[in-house]
Amino acid sequence: MTTAILVAAGRGTRMGPGRDKLFIEIHSRPVVAHAWARLDACPAIDRVVVVVRPGMEDAFAQLAAEHVQPSKPWLVALGGEERQDSVWNGLRAMDPATEWVAIHDAARPCTPPQVILDTLAAAMAHGAAVAASRVTDTIKESDGAGFVARHPERSRLWAVQTPQCFAAAVILKAMAEVRRRGLAVTDDTAACECIGQPVALVEGIAPNPKVTLPSDVPYVELLLSSTVA
Repeated sequence: MTTAILVAAGRGTRMGPGRDKLFIEIHSRPVVAHAWARLDACPAIDRVVVVVRPGMEDAFAQLAAEHVQPSKPWLVALGGEERQDSVWNGLRAMDPATEWVAIHDAARPCTPPQVILDTLAAAMAHGAAVAASRVTDTIKESDGAGFVARHPERSRLWAVQTPQCFAAAVILKAMAEVRRRGLAVTDDTAACECIGQPVALVEGIAPNPKVTLPSDVPYVELLLSSTVA
């Protein structure tokens, strides 16, 4: 069994006050509904766990009924203080029969279906995998005072995205170790470093942006225009 965990518990503060980025409507559908629908449509996914902020359970039930109409079993788990806490709660809410997990950002509505399939396939081959893109800009590391300190070799740099996919036993062990050590991780694959688990990079050829800033919305709207009737 494969379970997708849709992480939808963030507040999206960079979008601006009073604006929940997950519920911004693009082509008559909230951002999170687009992301959820892509997971629901994936033939390799059997169930979906949607992790939401406490108090948002009814809003997501209404979202499911009006905008997603999921064909696969789903349930709600409550988010925690940080993203890693929300992921942990989602993992704990999974059906115990789950063998494979795909963790996805609810603010990433354009993920190509093939990327989901390819990332899951890579996880099944290697234990853990992440959708990613090669860095094409020249990257500079700051000294913290506004000056260039270092010039990393661009050919080895990748920007990681979601989905991030794992054997269920791997990600449960990795996140439990993060919690045991009291560490802070910004994405799920970082937890794998704690247990020495290699993570395969899965390159996608199509854009897979995350809605973070107001300027992201027109770009996402353009990308979705080719896939939304």
